[in-house]
Amino acid sequence: MTKSKTSRSLMGLMFRAHPWHGISIGEEAPGILNAYIETVPSDTVKYEMDKNTGLLRVDRPQKFSNICPTLYGFIPQTYCSTRVAEFCMQKSGRKGIVGDDDPLDICVLTEKIIPHGDILLRAIPIGGIRMIDGGEADDKIIAVMNHDALYGRWKDIADCPQGFLDRLQHYFLTYKDLPDAKKRNCEITSLYNCKEAEEVIRRCQEDYQKSFAEVLKYFNSHR
Repeated sequence: MTKSKTSRSLMGLMFRAHPWHGISIGEEAPGILNAYIETVPSDTVKYEMDKNTGLLRVDRPQKFSNICPTLYGFIPQTYCSTRVAEFCMQKSGRKGIVGDDDPLDICVLTEKIIPHGDILLRAIPIGGIRMIDGGEADDKIIAVMNHDALYGRWKDIADCPQGFLDRLQHYFLTYKDLPDAKKRNCEITSLYNCKEAEEVIRRCQEDYQKSFAEVLKYFNSHR
């Protein structure tokens, strides 16, 4: 091992990788990819990664009975910007949509009980939710954990029971609203299949590569 490679290996032992920028999406993406989990169904507060530090922070308490029914987090080295906003407008027929300037969200199904977030896992996208939040494209990829004994058999959103899809959509439609809200902040225009989910992921990869070219260059040179 060369001196430079040894130094990089030691640095990896001393410092934690940033969940968004310091972890690869995975060489098999978009078919199989890495997912960073922030929140699990048992959480009574919503956790969110702090973009500056990469640490998990409390975003807000879950004020009401609305609890996310799946593991929830984001896909590393993705970014919702121009390309994914264009795709949202193309598919929804809307105008004036922009990206939400966040990594791409992902919901991961597994039969296993995972008691806390701040973990990485391998996931297989099977579809997605096209959501617009205040004029911003805010897609939610639906995935199953790789090798999951139960949900791992689902290959496409068509395999999901309607009751599950209804529950997931209800969560995202209401998770920011007060019970007596007259108008919802979020709107779901459609659900989409595995093929379309992979296209959304690719576009978010391209948005990331354009917006964070220097970060990606540094990451690749220090792997």
